[in-house]
Amino acid sequence: MTDSPAPRIPLDPKEQPILDKLLAVRTNLELLKQDRSTYVKSQDVIDLYNQVIEQVVVLNEIRTSKRLEQNRVDTVLDDCFQLTSLAFLTIGKNHEAPAVYSFVSTTKRLLDHVKEATFYSPKDLESVSARLADCRRYIERGKEAYSPELLTLLDARIELCEKTLGELQLNLSHLTPDLTPKWDKLVSILRSMSACNTRSKFPNDEVDEYLEQLKEIQEELRPYGIVAYESTGSKEEKLAEMTEKLFISIAHPEPAPEAKKLIETLLQRNFVWYALIKKKQGYISPAFKETYDKLLEIRNKLEKLSLTQAWSLRETDLYSFQRQLDRVDETRVDGNFFDAVGRPAELYEQRTMLYLLRKSYATIYHLLVSSEPVSEALLPIYNQLVTLKKCLVEVKKNGGVASPRELYPYSMKLNSIDNMRVDGKFMIGSDVPDGQGSVMSLLAECFDIAYELRNDAEDSGSGEKSGGSESGQDELTK
Repeated sequence: MTDSPAPRIPLDPKEQPILDKLLAVRTNLELLKQDRSTYVKSQDVIDLYNQVIEQVVVLNEIRTSKRLEQNRVDTVLDDCFQLTSLAFLTIGKNHEAPAVYSFVSTTKRLLDHVKEATFYSPKDLESVSARLADCRRYIERGKEAYSPELLTLLDARIELCEKTLGELQLNLSHLTPDLTPKWDKLVSILRSMSACNTRSKFPNDEVDEYLEQLKEIQEELRPYGIVAYESTGSKEEKLAEMTEKLFISIAHPEPAPEAKKLIETLLQRNFVWYALIKKKQGYISPAFKETYDKLLEIRNKLEKLSLTQAWSLRETDLYSFQRQLDRVDETRVDGNFFDAVGRPAELYEQRTMLYLLRKSYATIYHLLVSSEPVSEALLPIYNQLVTLKKCLVEVKKNGGVASPRELYPYSMKLNSIDNMRVDGKFMIGSDVPDGQGSVMSLLAECFDIAYELRNDAEDSGSGEKSGGSESGQDELTK
């Protein structure tokens, strides 16, 4: 496996044994990840995590006078932490401190890209803020159980994320309540046009619809004195001037732009982007086609995973995607991509590849956030219960059932799952996988909904019988 990108400096001979042991641990973690013949067992993951921490302690003793050094040991150590973090998610220990590592790493990348892009939605920041607060709680709760070295590292990384998050929140704080919906709409349109631009067949009609929406928003913004950049020259000259201005705004973003400037820049960017993608129609220069195709493939695979997550995702699968994206991201210089002979990408190629890169990081973030705190060994049971609950809720929403008999299929399935328990627990062989509480809670919810539906059906049936007998008596007395 290729290491994550990192500075290569000479390795201290004293650190060679540490590197060798970390490489062995990483190999074992990768084998654990790749083995689909059985589920990942908690004890295997915890044993490998402990081996990593042992090497961290030894490394800290060697580096007492060179804390800031970064060499191959650090890149392999990061791989080990990343893999163990994802493995903790796989075994259902989502709320434990080691599981935080992968999430924080992805969040840091995502926030850096959001800051660089200078356009984002307040809802994006709200989600990240809430998740970072959760991470803080998991670390606080794990002080007694986990290594102080790991907790210190996580605390520092979360602090970096919170600092960037604060800067992003400050930028949007200039938006007034009446301008915020228009800002959100412009962000949505820009992202939607970028998504259209990466389709196998360029959707001209759909992109033209976005142009009409942009024109409508521009008219709504005129009373605020906000307009897209205008030129008296030809269409080509106008596009060239707008593109140049966009390059300048990307290279030198204002630290805390006022609302007018903030929205005006985003509106301009939308019009420039519309013109560029209409002109290029998805064509990527041959010099950047390989990188583009790689990013497109990663994005497509991640989106497919997000659709089938509950049934097919093993969180450790995300490791290879993270590393591939990191390697592409690290090749950029001053934010841009360069070809084999050192020429920078044009604005169109740059923004297209950055969209794919950022979209992929955002999808990984979503997959990590939506990971259920249930071991993959219990996921088949958990997913069946999720489906059962959805069905029962839908039945209840549509007026319930006419008779208890209609609930038999649901009751039989619930009872069959309930009968799988041994001494009140769901066992896999002799193991008790993590996530018992989540599965039990979901099972109880399903039983409660089914019980309510049965009672409603019985009450309804009793009422009809009572009404029917009274009606019959009335007929007899006539």
